[in-house]
Amino acid sequence: MSQEWGPLAGLIGEWQGQGGLDSSFSHSRGKVWQTPFLEKVTMKPFGPVENGSQSLYGLDYKTAMWRDGEENPFHTELGYWLWDAATGEVLRAFVVPRGISVLAGGRTTADAKEFTMSAELGSTTYSIGENTYLGQHASTVAYSVTVTVNGPDSWSYTENTSLRMDQFPDIFPHTDGNTLHRVG
Repeated sequence: MSQEWGPLAGLIGEWQGQGGLDSSFSHSRGKVWQTPFLEKVTMKPFGPVENGSQSLYGLDYKTAMWRDGEENPFHTELGYWLWDAATGEVLRAFVVPRGISVLAGGRTTADAKEFTMSAELGSTTYSIGENTYLGQHASTVAYSVTVTVNGPDSWSYTENTSLRMDQFPDIFPHTDGNTLHRVG
């Protein structure tokens, strides 16, 4: 079954990571802050999805992240990871409930254990959409994620979200990363 999902096959399942680190601007502290977090991710396979002559296999995913001691997650996402074997494209489409959506993509091989996807504000293909407030005060101008499948029971990622923020004269690099382990 997993062959159709190409490089995404190693991500199918339920995952948890205790060692996440978020480096971002903290509005409550007024400075850049390093926040450790717990993350839970679910990746459910589906497909094929036929789109004209295109055939995609994907993962329906949800993720949530919690800071130490907090009952509610500080970050959630839902969306899809997609594989197009004919073009060698891997895609990640997701929504964050702060008013932002991202379609990131890149090229890789079906047997890749590491791949990168990216998006840019204003691009006609891999792009970022955001609400008016974010566009005026904390605009995401670029996004990239590199995924590494460590083996059958673990994978890691590093993300860089480049922001044009009121608090900084230059582009601010908001970074996240974690190693996730299979729990189901």
